[in-house]
Amino acid sequence: MAENENVCYAVSNPRAALAWTTLAFFAGFAGVSAFGPIVPKLKQALDVGPFLMGILAASPALTGSLLRIPFGALVDRMGGKTPILILLALAAAGVAGITLIFSLGGPPRPAHFPFFLLFGILCGCGIAVFSVGVPAVSYWYPQRQQGTALAVYGGLGNLAPGMFALLLPFLVERLGFTWSYVAWLVALLGMTWLVFARMRDAPYFQYKEMGMDIDPDALLLACGEELVPTGKAMDSIRRAGADWRTWALTYFYFITFGGFIALTVWFPTFWVEGFKASLLQAGLLTAAFSLSASLLRVVGGIAADRLGGLLVAQVAFLVVAAGALTLIAGQGSFLTAFLGQMLLALGMGVANAAVFKLVPKFTPKAVGGAAGIIGGLGAFGGFVLPPVMGLFVRMQGESGYVQGFYVFLGLAASAMILFAILKRSAAAKLP
Repeated sequence: MAENENVCYAVSNPRAALAWTTLAFFAGFAGVSAFGPIVPKLKQALDVGPFLMGILAASPALTGSLLRIPFGALVDRMGGKTPILILLALAAAGVAGITLIFSLGGPPRPAHFPFFLLFGILCGCGIAVFSVGVPAVSYWYPQRQQGTALAVYGGLGNLAPGMFALLLPFLVERLGFTWSYVAWLVALLGMTWLVFARMRDAPYFQYKEMGMDIDPDALLLACGEELVPTGKAMDSIRRAGADWRTWALTYFYFITFGGFIALTVWFPTFWVEGFKASLLQAGLLTAAFSLSASLLRVVGGIAADRLGGLLVAQVAFLVVAAGALTLIAGQGSFLTAFLGQMLLALGMGVANAAVFKLVPKFTPKAVGGAAGIIGGLGAFGGFVLPPVMGLFVRMQGESGYVQGFYVFLGLAASAMILFAILKRSAAAKLP
């Protein structure tokens, strides 16, 4: 690309790229959301013990987390579109397998356990779309706009679990269980096709595919693309892993996004066991948490762009601590518990956006690798935190459902100490 280039010939534009990448994340998360509702249905039919059922239930989250690291790093080598399509195809295969067994194989039998485990693993591939989309979006936008863009991407894409929780009962009532999954598979395939037809990689990758020499200064002048990848996936992971701030952000994301996943699983049982709510009521209350946290992520991104990622993240963690305290102090009060739940949604949603605002700021030479590490290892909180909270129930009985929120209080307090270290470190570049 010539240095005096003043016209960007790349196909698509940042807004369109954001829209199609967000749709891809929504589709991937929708694919994994399709697996969760069948686990209770399988518990008796498969005739397996709690340990194997736990593996089955956790299989999507495990694979989705682990695949975030290599697939996020692949963006620096080949752009985001190809990795996204691979992950969506795998997730669709998982939903198709579930649909096929229920439609052709009759009631589930113990012999079906390995197949459902495989389909859970495949469905989980959709979660990994997130870490591909973060660098894919970041390469389209200048750094001053990345917080808002990534918040819109993460917030709207994260709506899938909440929307599915609200939509599934309606579909099952109208269409029946099997046809509900047929409809969901068709929708997933349709979204995947739209991503294939309309999504485009950032200008750097388009020029690279055309075999053109790429001058970073000309790329910035012509297309507004500030970040240029190294082109090597493992190098991106090594660069990100060598920076201690990557691990600080991973810890923050473990608490907020991992906590978001964990509480989406935890709250239905919390409301049923702690407040004797019906399953429908518990589902609606949990959907309020999930949808609110997702939408508030957009607010968090806008705030991070205007006020700085570290400041917004700090305030958000204080809100997380306040939410945990409210739940603990208001034991037995439905309204107080609901307020505490929504404070957690506010803090986690805003913090999720603020954390990823800091990714391109702290690791501009390895955005894909950092996004994979932070998104992948951070998401492990989704299946680490529920068992830890469950220990409180085991030790204290019914009151343990409330006392378990001491976990988030302690995590938020430790995060505040880490924020202080980041601020004082000469290596940290404040936004």
